[in-house]
Amino acid sequence: MKNINKEKIRAQRNHTIILTNQDIFRLKNKLIIPEKTMSVEEITNKTIYFDLFKTLEFLPEKFVDLLFIDPPYNLTKQFNFSRFKEMPSDKYEEWIDSWLGPLCKILKTTASVYICCDWKSSSAIFRVMSRYFKVRNRITWEREKGRGARTNWKNCSEDIWFGTVSDRFVFNPDAVMLKRRVVAPYRDAKGNPKDWSKEENGNYRLTYPSNLWTDLTVPFWSMSENTDHPTQKPEKLLAKIILASSKIGDFVFDPFLGSGTTSVVARKLNRRYAGVEIDEFYCCLSEKRLEMADRDKSIQGYINGVFWERNSLNDQQKTKDCKIPGNLLFPDDREIN
Repeated sequence: MKNINKEKIRAQRNHTIILTNQDIFRLKNKLIIPEKTMSVEEITNKTIYFDLFKTLEFLPEKFVDLLFIDPPYNLTKQFNFSRFKEMPSDKYEEWIDSWLGPLCKILKTTASVYICCDWKSSSAIFRVMSRYFKVRNRITWEREKGRGARTNWKNCSEDIWFGTVSDRFVFNPDAVMLKRRVVAPYRDAKGNPKDWSKEENGNYRLTYPSNLWTDLTVPFWSMSENTDHPTQKPEKLLAKIILASSKIGDFVFDPFLGSGTTSVVARKLNRRYAGVEIDEFYCCLSEKRLEMADRDKSIQGYINGVFWERNSLNDQQKTKDCKIPGNLLFPDDREIN
């Protein structure tokens, strides 16, 4: 198996998670390769190292409460050994249908489904998703990364389609409140703060979540959750989805696990989980991150039960607040949150 870590020279303060050959030798024994129909107990909190289409044959029925899917977008892209090649839109839609339809069997009637995409693949995802689920919303999140484009508008957003199997589903808006800094604090006739509170380091307001997310930071080299996976999602993004659309003990499933972010966040938030990944290196990387999650359950930007607006936590507050879980200070970019 190719170890992509060996090809890179890291800066001294680079926090990217490294997978050594010793890690791979040790962690690959934790992976499961299905040979027959598996029970829910057999796949609970496991990483499945197998082809998704073959895995679908061996999965039990109606055990998943939350399905999170981050498939290859319709772009030519290299994923370690695997390469996804761009295809005509109708063919990409057929490919989506080839795995989304069969995945329906693993979902409870109360399950929720989230599918990630970019602007080019968004319409195809919506059309296929509408065949099987009640589509309820489209989340757009700011993916502020990269320096720009010379011949087009810089692409700095992605979509996530949200749907449910039925009209009975879990949604916990109070669990995903966003804490925003108040620039123009309004007071009522008696001079009392209206919908905001004065704190030691400024004025803040708790707001309910919307379908426009601008508080996320795409993992990069100075963040302790960063890996070399080319399309890694932020832990904070998964935390929003898992907290909103599942309960403690619910089962979260990811058929395109990649570097394991879904499983890691589910573990930190006390959910059961399983994921499928075809690349052994990424499977082992997921298992290493799961071990790290047992030592540090903090989620960057999620503190004291609320999500903080990006760049709203200063050093003084981070170091002073003893309730902050884990180490949220990054030596190279301390304003990140």
